[in-house]
Amino acid sequence: MAPEEKDLKAAAAPPAEAAAAAGEKEEDPERKKKKEEKAREKELKKQKAAEKAAKAKAAAAAAASAEPSKKAEAKAKKAAAAAAGAGAGEEADAVNPPTEAGQKKNLAKEMAKAYNPKAVEASWYEWWETSGFFKGDNQSTKPPFVIVVPPPNVTGALHIGHGLTAAVEDTIVRWKRMSGFNVCWVPGTDHAGIATQVVVEKKLMREKGLSRHDVGREDFVKEVWKWKEDYGGRIGNQQRKMGASLDWSRECFTMDDKLSRAVTEAFVQLHDQGLIYRDNRLVNWDCVLRTAISDIEVEYHDLKGRTHLPVPGYDKPVEFGAITSFAYPLEADSAQGEGSEEALKEIVVATTRPETMLGDTAVAVHPDDPRYKALHGKFAVHPFSGRRIPIVCDAELVDMAFGTGAVKITPAHDPNDFATGKRHSLEFINIFTDDGLINANGGKEFEGMKRFDARTAVLEKLQEKGLYRGVADNPMRLGFCSRSKDIIEPMLKPQWYVSCADVAADACQAVRDGQLEFIPKAHEETWFRWLENIRDWCISRQLWWGHRIPAWYVTFDQSDEAAARDFPVREFGAYNSNWVVARTDADARRAAEEKFPGRKFELGRDPDVLDTWFSSGLFPFSVFGWPEESADLKAFYPTALLETGHDILFFWVARMVFMGLRLTGQLPFKQVYLHAMVRDAHGRKMSKSLGNVIDPLEVINGITLQQLQANLEKGNLDPREVKKAQAGQAADFPNGIAECGCDALRFALVNYTTQWMNINLDIQRVQGYRLWCNKLWNAIRFAMINLGDSFTPPSVLPQPPPSSSSSCSPPLTPTLNFAFSAPLPLSCRWILSVLNATVTRAVTALEGYDLAEATTAAYAWWQYQLCDVFIEVSKPAFNASEGEEALKLKQVTREVLWVCLDAGLRLLHPFMPFVTEELWQRLPKPADYTWPSIMIAPYPSPVKEWADPEAEAMMATAEAAVRSIRSLRMAYALQPKQRPPASAQCKSEAAAAAVAAAVGEIRTLATLAELQVLPAGESAPAGCAVAIVDENLSVHVLLRGMVDAKAETQKLGKRKNETSKLQEALAKKMGVPGYEEKVPANVREENASKAAKLAAELASIDEAIKNFEKLMLDEGSA
Repeated sequence: MAPEEKDLKAAAAPPAEAAAAAGEKEEDPERKKKKEEKAREKELKKQKAAEKAAKAKAAAAAAASAEPSKKAEAKAKKAAAAAAGAGAGEEADAVNPPTEAGQKKNLAKEMAKAYNPKAVEASWYEWWETSGFFKGDNQSTKPPFVIVVPPPNVTGALHIGHGLTAAVEDTIVRWKRMSGFNVCWVPGTDHAGIATQVVVEKKLMREKGLSRHDVGREDFVKEVWKWKEDYGGRIGNQQRKMGASLDWSRECFTMDDKLSRAVTEAFVQLHDQGLIYRDNRLVNWDCVLRTAISDIEVEYHDLKGRTHLPVPGYDKPVEFGAITSFAYPLEADSAQGEGSEEALKEIVVATTRPETMLGDTAVAVHPDDPRYKALHGKFAVHPFSGRRIPIVCDAELVDMAFGTGAVKITPAHDPNDFATGKRHSLEFINIFTDDGLINANGGKEFEGMKRFDARTAVLEKLQEKGLYRGVADNPMRLGFCSRSKDIIEPMLKPQWYVSCADVAADACQAVRDGQLEFIPKAHEETWFRWLENIRDWCISRQLWWGHRIPAWYVTFDQSDEAAARDFPVREFGAYNSNWVVARTDADARRAAEEKFPGRKFELGRDPDVLDTWFSSGLFPFSVFGWPEESADLKAFYPTALLETGHDILFFWVARMVFMGLRLTGQLPFKQVYLHAMVRDAHGRKMSKSLGNVIDPLEVINGITLQQLQANLEKGNLDPREVKKAQAGQAADFPNGIAECGCDALRFALVNYTTQWMNINLDIQRVQGYRLWCNKLWNAIRFAMINLGDSFTPPSVLPQPPPSSSSSCSPPLTPTLNFAFSAPLPLSCRWILSVLNATVTRAVTALEGYDLAEATTAAYAWWQYQLCDVFIEVSKPAFNASEGEEALKLKQVTREVLWVCLDAGLRLLHPFMPFVTEELWQRLPKPADYTWPSIMIAPYPSPVKEWADPEAEAMMATAEAAVRSIRSLRMAYALQPKQRPPASAQCKSEAAAAAVAAAVGEIRTLATLAELQVLPAGESAPAGCAVAIVDENLSVHVLLRGMVDAKAETQKLGKRKNETSKLQEALAKKMGVPGYEEKVPANVREENASKAAKLAAELASIDEAIKNFEKLMLDEGSA
């Protein structure tokens, strides 16, 4: 990679840091002229402001004499005040006039002196949206590019992770739109069953002191819809502020009628295919929410040992991370085996959940364990219920070396025990109510207790009976609900399931066959690992908010004797065979009548709702009207790309693939681009309780620490968590967050995508890109001044055939080449050639979704080639005022600058939409340009004629010479205003030709009075400092008369003495006895760093002294 780029991708340096890394830039060689230009410009503006003030004053006086209306008087006062204030702050001509909503933005006559993100971002989005630039056309003949947004939860505001999603997707979408595709990017939000229900329940309790059960299901659902209508628009507003060019005409919500019909249809079809069935299995149960929850909603704490944790509904913390041992007494007949009498009277087991022993139905031992050979097929006795507990042999579950080698089995409350219960046909006893109390199965003495209170009670009873055998620390992972913070309880529940094995195999094969591609490819391994070990998907949720399951239970009339005999249990849902699945109530009744002809029955609809991921899995085709064969479905499905975070690869991506394959017969997308998870600058997961969750608008608009902390108090956090979060905010953002603007935030986020697993977001980096936006602003401002009002851009040449040599795909949009007015000088040939290379590099990167590489390429060209080199070397040409050749050079240089700015802004637009639109609109346009907005102008494509390896090689030699000369200037402490003469000694014809061709460029960039190319064999004059550029070129800078070598040597000698004293003092401090043992490590590290810096400084001073001594010798011999 070229050294001038400083590899943004690797160094992750924002513009300010990158510039520092590149070496401090010399002051503008045309500084004096520039100052004069600025002074003239300022004087002209003052004059205009004065004239405007005088006119306004005269108008106000005339209006006053005519006794004007109040409205006219106010208008006159406003004009006078604006004119009067023009000299202070921003000039009146540089302030954008108001723009009517939805209309094209009115731009000020002149550009403001500095970039202001708030002013720049105003009005553009509304105009884009009103103009229909975002809409996909289902009748278009252009190739489609379709993508659906990962629907964010409707529960509230987007965080910075959503900001990354918006930035990445909009970058891709804008690039595709500019590249000639018929883009359809569908927005939407997810109803988020559990999350939304929790938020509204808390709101009800906070505001009215009511639970959902107090208000009832129907009224509660109305409350949720009301909340959605009140707050659901926030997400759309944030997406607009992020510049996301979504097709708002197709916006949807997963509980909309259209999508709800698709959910019902999907359930019915999958049930008819035999893929949805009902079964009694263990689920993740939340006793606070009283529902099963998905694996993604379970978070884990790793405990090293006994730890007390708060649990909702308990006054005191509950102990976890302990393993308790107790004994089961053996049945009298079972105690007659071999061994000592004491050993055969009991069998000792251990558990981390003592309360579950109330539901134990077996004890398992290893069949090869000699300690328990005599107990095979025997029984223990439950100490509280008297229930017979069989002792079973199970080599799959039991590890003989762990604990006592005997394991208690609770099939209804542990996943491993559930499987063991199935293998041995054990009894499954549920001991908990839905809200976590001990039920009647747990025994009268424990019934009604909270589960963790029962834990304590069970241990006390075991001690009373002499069966308690001790407790020890036990490292463990403890699962809790991410929403309610309740400890997850495995519970046996009848639920609806989706059979996943066959479709998972098809999904794996699609990846192996190349029909489905993952970016980055490394995610394929995760895909295979999850899907090859998949379990069936539980889709029932015991909630009120969501899609009601379209299943009805048949309860037979009590007068039906046959039914009473065949179905004696009248509990709702007791028999899986009594369910019917249908689209409507009427369909359900017809299905029940067909299934049970001539029987009298009642129908009751399943009160449960579907897992939110069920409706989300339909999103790529339900948004286009499936199951109807709509025009949108025909035009836009399957989609092209799915972009989302890698954390939901299984929970969402896999399920969309499942649904697409089984319901439409097609993969819902061809490629899956998975971005990294955004963490804070310390690498921590974003968490409200840590105070590090950031709203993208807080970065765009800026926010004070006080406002950040006030926002926390408005949320649902516990007061203790609020204090913790506020402390975190104070540590991370002591001065709040500075206003960065949308473009800087987007560019930073997209550039971060090199990190494919986790992104450690540093807001300081975003602020660095905010400064870089100012660099772009100033480049255009410079161009507008130097192009002049009368400048006409070059016309567009006819479209050439696609270049077969390009590594990019043939463009669908025109490749823009231009008819220049004169032959191009070296610098112009070079800048177009490197622009061409940058376009190729950026387009190739975008085609591979390597967005960070594309931003690096664009940034490097703008920063290090256009601004640092071309604009600087163009200034002498722009300052020419006479001479035919000079004026021709001035005109063609203007044309090339315009071409560079036009293409450069189009290159950047997908990443930075607002500032590029504003600046592009200010550029003059050729007659061939018919595009009203940059967002529908063609994305740059390589121009074959611009490739110029010779010019690039010559400029590479010139830049190397400039770097060497600048190093000499620094070594000899030349001031920016000093312009010494220099000469170049060339040992090859190529080097001589390159330097001769670039004399003007080198002279300007190196701030030289003149540059002479020495003929072969001629020596440089005496009194020169020399630098070797390479084996074929050396440069000599004449310093005689420029530098007082003796005075500089004396200064350096004094500085050397001072630095040596500091070094000696530090060495003495570090050399005291016991230094390594007594001084803290951080202090020793700091001192070592200081010592290294002082040594480097002394070496630098010695080198400088040698240079000046050599210079004195040269001058003496002259």
